[in-house]
Amino acid sequence: MRGRAKPPAAPLPQRDGIDPVRLRLPEDPGGRWPTVRDHLRERFAGAVGAARVDALFAEGRFVSVRGPVRADEPYAAGRHIWFHRDFAPEEPVPFPVGVVHRDAHLVVADKPHFLATTPRGRHVTETAVARLRRELGLPALQPAHRLDRLTAGLLLFVVRPEERGAYQTMFRDRRVRKEYEAVAPYDPGTAFPRTVRSRIVKERGVMAAREEPGEPNSETRVELLEHRAGLGRYRLLPATGRTHQLRVHMSGLGLPLVHDPVYPVVEAEGAADDWSRPLQLLARVLEFTDPVTGEPRRFESGLRLSAWPDR
Repeated sequence: MRGRAKPPAAPLPQRDGIDPVRLRLPEDPGGRWPTVRDHLRERFAGAVGAARVDALFAEGRFVSVRGPVRADEPYAAGRHIWFHRDFAPEEPVPFPVGVVHRDAHLVVADKPHFLATTPRGRHVTETAVARLRRELGLPALQPAHRLDRLTAGLLLFVVRPEERGAYQTMFRDRRVRKEYEAVAPYDPGTAFPRTVRSRIVKERGVMAAREEPGEPNSETRVELLEHRAGLGRYRLLPATGRTHQLRVHMSGLGLPLVHDPVYPVVEAEGAADDWSRPLQLLARVLEFTDPVTGEPRRFESGLRLSAWPDR
């Protein structure tokens, strides 16, 4: 069976570092949609209202490879249409995205706390990928992996779309050595180094992951680097990549990360970010053999955790 043809290139440029939405009009064997407008009103009226769909047509916001799409154009299954969503106002994250390394293949960024990696939910233009596309003039830039919004540190981005799969596969197959740094309470009764293995479950729509009995699906080595004034500075070496794994494992040891709003107790959802209280977790080191060039690569973050100032 022949695969579906590759869609044409978008006729719209990015806006604020965000690609336009691409729609492929579905089959309509019953003839429910005489015009393009009929389909798009049915498809989006529940989300934005029928009047807003009509306004997008009037503003020329729905576009095909031939130009703006008229509301009264006959419906044609398989046709591609693009448009830009209306972006809700976002509070700017008041910290820069640092660039640790840049070449023809990679950009390695130092993501600050509170900045999401990619657009999701209420965070769209205030994301690491959107910012870097704008600031570096690299509209095709894509992340090879992700960091939680509240975690700071190293993020690897791919410059050439055709090479993204090789770098994503490297992360998927655990061929990247990741080293994190964290600040959490110090307990003289807890011996280190130690390896934590547990079964972590994360349900869609539930903010916190949890540990439950069963075969372990996560593993983290925890090392205590130093301690003072009741706090410890820890090196965390994950062998797996479950959602919130490091935070869950440290909380399970009775040593929740400083300023963690989820573990062990979930704070009020939707509360405004407190820029003065960043989660004390930093992706410190990425080390791997480059799957494209064959070079050994090692990158180290230039950021520091605020709860452990240099003395």
